[in-house]
Amino acid sequence: METDLDNKIFFFDTTLRDGQQTTGVDFTVENKIKFSHALNEIGIDYIEGGWPGSNPTDDAFFNMPQNFSKSKLVAFGMTRRPSTSVQNDPGLNTLINTNLKNICIVGKSSSYQVEKALEISKEDNLKMISDSIAHLVSKKIEAMYDAEHFFDGYKIDPEYALQCLQVALKAGARWIVLCDTNGGTLPNEVYDIVKEVAKHIPSKNLGIHAHNDTENAVANSLAAVEAGARQVQGTINGLGERCGNANLVSVIPNIILKTKYDCNIKEDNLVLLKKTSLLLNDLLNRQPNSHQAYVGENAFAHKGGLHVSAINKDPKTYEHIDPKIVGNKRKIVVSDQSGKSNIISMLNTVGISPEEHKNKLDHLLQEVKNKEYQGHSFDEALASFEILARKTLFGIPDFFELIRFKVIDDRRWNARGELVTESEATVRIKVKDQEFMNVEIGNGPVNALDKALRKTLVNFYPSLQKLELTDFKVRILSSEKGTDAIVRVIIETKDEDSQIWTTVGVSTNIIDASYNALREGLIYKLIKSN
Repeated sequence: METDLDNKIFFFDTTLRDGQQTTGVDFTVENKIKFSHALNEIGIDYIEGGWPGSNPTDDAFFNMPQNFSKSKLVAFGMTRRPSTSVQNDPGLNTLINTNLKNICIVGKSSSYQVEKALEISKEDNLKMISDSIAHLVSKKIEAMYDAEHFFDGYKIDPEYALQCLQVALKAGARWIVLCDTNGGTLPNEVYDIVKEVAKHIPSKNLGIHAHNDTENAVANSLAAVEAGARQVQGTINGLGERCGNANLVSVIPNIILKTKYDCNIKEDNLVLLKKTSLLLNDLLNRQPNSHQAYVGENAFAHKGGLHVSAINKDPKTYEHIDPKIVGNKRKIVVSDQSGKSNIISMLNTVGISPEEHKNKLDHLLQEVKNKEYQGHSFDEALASFEILARKTLFGIPDFFELIRFKVIDDRRWNARGELVTESEATVRIKVKDQEFMNVEIGNGPVNALDKALRKTLVNFYPSLQKLELTDFKVRILSSEKGTDAIVRVIIETKDEDSQIWTTVGVSTNIIDASYNALREGLIYKLIKSN
């Protein structure tokens, strides 16, 4: 008869340990504290905080008291060394000295790895596993065994791979975690192997740790669960060495929303997933993946006219869940693929009544298509769409008028003998029937233009004072023309309230395209402020 534990899935987050192996990722102690509390808020069962003794950051983190209301903090380490006893092994002693009651240790479970990497006998490796787990259990610690290289080891020598698991279970391990360390196992293989392992290791003790080297980490995790695993290890946003680990942002809602299994995370807490995903990117100064499942900006984006028409009738026609469940939102994109349904939906989104302007909707649709043909991309620049819509349907105020601008780049040696490049922008603009000219120096032409424009404009429009350009992207649209190509510039702007909007400019001149995108960013802010 199936018990509750047999049907319950536990989630183990290793972002702060295995995720830290990602190239270019380095957590500070403050990062670890902030992020671990975000994981606790979701209700993750286990949070692996790092490897005490391996680096000063992890040592400092574990030396600070961490009190979680929902999660258990886990320290990571390895089995005793071949040449030491458990009592004298420095690694195990460091783990025990953290005073944590949950510890995960890794050990070899492949005869090939034992003989080639450790250069010891298979029997010695079994003894190392058994001794280490038993020693942790004797200290009243919930011990977990990460069976490293398990799937590769099972394919080579299934009998020995199973022995490694069995000695850990007999020594008292709460969890036996099967690791696809090299990430090369496919879902059908994972299912078959875990199904076989579950005949020897109870499901309530069985876990999966999948790597993403074949883009199958999430699928492998779900296959393992279906075959009998009841703990899933992974990371937020799929961080991890090489190609990453199983992405818990996908695994968690897949299991909660689409399977029969129970877990401690409440469905209401799924709304925190996008917030947590963005927090991690913010802490690491990484750009979010806009196409990430469930939480990406485009996860629920709709561009084709037929799709949008159906979505407006019933979102279930093209959405597998309500995006609000995971803290996301629907995004209707306007482009040269759009129909009138897209235009209507987008106007509603930006607060313009389509009904009041229904006689001009066809004209607006044609304007969008014309602009897209010229190289604009409104699916990347919704603020520019709103400006175009307002201008076409009922007009916008003449906030300012550009008379001319000039940009000069100066590359030279300064007085300290350093090679520097500065940009100087001269701008003449008309504001309320008065002409002004200003000159500003910047670290690049766009920065100089922005400073010169706002030097005058803030006197009339104070809301422009604290704007910040947060992203700048250039794309060549006609590469066959070489340096004479048309370029598209996308600029992302943020204000003092952390509101972000994106605008687009197109030209054969990169400075001109940049000015067009910059100008629309300022106009958008002025529209919203007025």
